Amino acid sequence: MTTQERIEFKDKVLKGLDIAYQKLLAEKKAKNSELIVLRDNKIVAIKP
Repeated sequence: MTTQERIEFKDKVLKGLDIAYQKLLAEKKAKNSELIVLRDNKIVAIKP
């Protein structure tokens, strides 16, 4: 893999993760359910 290919691959992966995160938030809002995250080594439920 060349450096350019690695950069393009990294960009695609990051874009995919961003899309997945946005879909997750949309689903949580639609179902009115909590989002569970780890914040400061504590498990926290966030109401979107």
